[in-house]
Amino acid sequence: MGPFKKSDVESAQESTEKYPDESYPDVAVGYSDAGAVHKNEFVAGDGIYHKLQRFAGKFGVEQRGIERVPADERTDTGMSKIGTLWLSANMVVSSFAIGALSIPIFSLGFVDSALTIIFINILGIFPVCFFSTFGPRFGLRQMVLSRFWFGYYGVKLIAIFNILACLGWSSVNVIVGAQLFNAINHNMHGWAGILVIAVSTLIVCFFGYKIVHTYERFSWIPCFIIFLIVLGEFAHSGQFNSMLPLQTGKTEAGSVLSFAASVYGFATGWTSYAADYTVYQPVTRKRTSIFLWTFCGLFFPLVFTELLGAAVMTATLHNETYLNAYFDSGIGGLLATVLVPPLGRFGEFCVVILALSIIANNCPNIYSVSLSLQVLAKETQRVPRFVWVFLGTCVYVAISIPGYDHFESWLENFMLVIGYWLSIYEGISLMEHFVFKRGFTGYQPENYMNPKLLPPGFAAIGAFLFGVMGAVLGMAQVWFTGPIGKLCGGDFGGDVGFELGFSFSAISYLVLRTVEKSYFKR
Repeated sequence: MGPFKKSDVESAQESTEKYPDESYPDVAVGYSDAGAVHKNEFVAGDGIYHKLQRFAGKFGVEQRGIERVPADERTDTGMSKIGTLWLSANMVVSSFAIGALSIPIFSLGFVDSALTIIFINILGIFPVCFFSTFGPRFGLRQMVLSRFWFGYYGVKLIAIFNILACLGWSSVNVIVGAQLFNAINHNMHGWAGILVIAVSTLIVCFFGYKIVHTYERFSWIPCFIIFLIVLGEFAHSGQFNSMLPLQTGKTEAGSVLSFAASVYGFATGWTSYAADYTVYQPVTRKRTSIFLWTFCGLFFPLVFTELLGAAVMTATLHNETYLNAYFDSGIGGLLATVLVPPLGRFGEFCVVILALSIIANNCPNIYSVSLSLQVLAKETQRVPRFVWVFLGTCVYVAISIPGYDHFESWLENFMLVIGYWLSIYEGISLMEHFVFKRGFTGYQPENYMNPKLLPPGFAAIGAFLFGVMGAVLGMAQVWFTGPIGKLCGGDFGGDVGFELGFSFSAISYLVLRTVEKSYFKR
């Protein structure tokens, strides 16, 4: 498909007159470009903002932030880059670490772990795939789209959660990468590895959408090759063990539920910025194509790397070398034990490449955190996107350096919290879309900047609080176990926080939004 032109828009508008949206599902509604901001508007002025934008433009830095992308600028016709973005972002050592948690944290066998990984990942990535289809249709970023569900002011709360999520994931990820550097060279301190990865990520994200997609288009290839080498060397070592669960009965069920919460939190963690990476796709792009490319780009790397992580971790049950390596240097030590003894210097090189894979994992986090910061207020929107990228990088580096020695507990607890709030977000947004908006025809994207034409947000905030209550009742953490969570497992309970968070928020939103819409008429 060629670049999107005005004639294409007019043709599509004529088509919507002939066919209702249900019969012609790939023609977007809301073709008015009201509220869209063209490229020249970023540099037309003499203020500091415009001077920074002009300076950035000279170096090819993306100037657009949360402003709506006009239809004639949605010319990113390559479909495969949607899949490769997510493929690279998840073909990383962080995904491997998720699978590895199944044994030391949850005491599961490989079969339990594998089944949980496969089915929970499907559940977790479906919202990401669905919301990715909104980008081409409306030309709006995910947090801006959320104004149509949470209201102009209510979405600020969601943006704060998303900022914390982006910075938190970035911190967790660079700690994993720094552990790999340390496993190869014990003289390389954690802070040094963190800085190497963070600065590299900053360079990619600073330039914006196109460079992020270009980098992610190819970075998965060396990582996939190295993970295949890990698979081959580990299989050859004969260290795989424990096909059976390490526990049975109610305790096993509780551990499966808690591990599922970790897997779900990692997989669905991309939901809150899904549309950010499709806004430059043509407005007539088929929704099914966007959905399937996103699904494939997420499902394959997540399942492959997590299954591999769970398999390699089984060796720690009967092999002290693997166990000591894990306790000394974490995931980095475990991978080094698989690769370095049989491959020598080449094995060390492989571990370094896996450490650098964190760049691909952190790029979506740091690119999107700048957009969430712009949603907070008119003043933050007037700060160029690339400035927020730099400031966000400084913040997560400051978080991750002191957190370097506490990776495992950080990873487990943080992912579960992320899973909780995103399940609540999904419950509210999906109810609004399907029940109250009744599909894509219920949106008027040109209203994204007008608080008086958006939902008031009272129902969404109220439902969010109900969702938090559900998550608290169902959580099973080392620091707190809710009353329902206690009933879902053995001594340590079973985590059903994300299931209850979704259910409580969705059901309460149906009631609250009905009342709100009846009173406010919007």
